[in-house]
Amino acid sequence: MRILLIEDDRGLGSAVRDQITAEGHTPDWVETLADARACTDTVDYDLILLDLALPDGSGVDFLRSLRARRSTTPVIIMTARDRITDRIAGLNAGADDYLVKPVDLAELSARIGAVARRYKGNPNPLIELGDLAIDLAARSITGANGAIDLSQREWVIFEVLLQRPGSIVAKSQIEERLYSFDAEVESNTIEVYVSRLRKKLGRDAIETVRGMGYRLGRA
Repeated sequence: MRILLIEDDRGLGSAVRDQITAEGHTPDWVETLADARACTDTVDYDLILLDLALPDGSGVDFLRSLRARRSTTPVIIMTARDRITDRIAGLNAGADDYLVKPVDLAELSARIGAVARRYKGNPNPLIELGDLAIDLAARSITGANGAIDLSQREWVIFEVLLQRPGSIVAKSQIEERLYSFDAEVESNTIEVYVSRLRKKLGRDAIETVRGMGYRLGRA
């Protein structure tokens, strides 16, 4: 998933960024609301991790403005504010979850997965696709001949396609999920990873729609 992390504590921000990167997600980390607004105006994020006390304003106000623009991007608040009134204010502003610092990184990963599955319309982490058994929580795939190992980037591409079964996903949409703002994108990267996925999942698993993008061939 492409995740926006809004956190001005550099120690925590670095730890969270490294954790979600290790989980196979693509993070953009900013420390101010001004930068966060610039990011949300440019990228359609899968999820936002939001601190409340930021140098240039309140995370709750940012969240309210996000919802006022009819954004449905899931938001998990991470804050040191542990009063019940603060939790209620955050949830009423449109947050999907609320974590009190210090944050346990393993718990954060689990909550990210749970919130993401709810927004994708499938809270069950287990999916069957043809002869593939997919466990979204464990990030594992089992085929007719046993377990199928995917690299992090292969999993990201597969998950993007899995979110829209039967629909064409443009190459640019996949690149948006695969790379952060500061990453260099090579022109044939997506084609290389799709080719690798076909070798592991089957030749007909992913269909190339020339000039348009890709879609799962067994929706």
